[in-house]
Amino acid sequence: MKARERVGVRELRQNLSIYLDRVKRGETLSVTEHRHIVAVLGPPTRLADPVSALIDAGLATPARRRPADLPKPLRAGSGRSLSEIVRELSEDTV
Repeated sequence: MKARERVGVRELRQNLSIYLDRVKRGETLSVTEHRHIVAVLGPPTRLADPVSALIDAGLATPARRRPADLPKPLRAGSGRSLSEIVRELSEDTV
């Protein structure tokens, strides 16, 4: 993977349209202030699949089962105690 080019805040401000054109072409730039990276300037991420974006960012984990594989919802008044229901559900976990 190619290292990101660094650009100082002053340089970015003076030549913003040039750097924005580069970002439009797909480049990602690290913006520095006093040699420390303060921002990353890059093309927008696709928002078509927000769940994938959350997974990629490490903020969510992918599902381990399909919804069809989940147990059927319990109905009220099944005659079982809540403790029995919880015990049964805990045995069903992976």
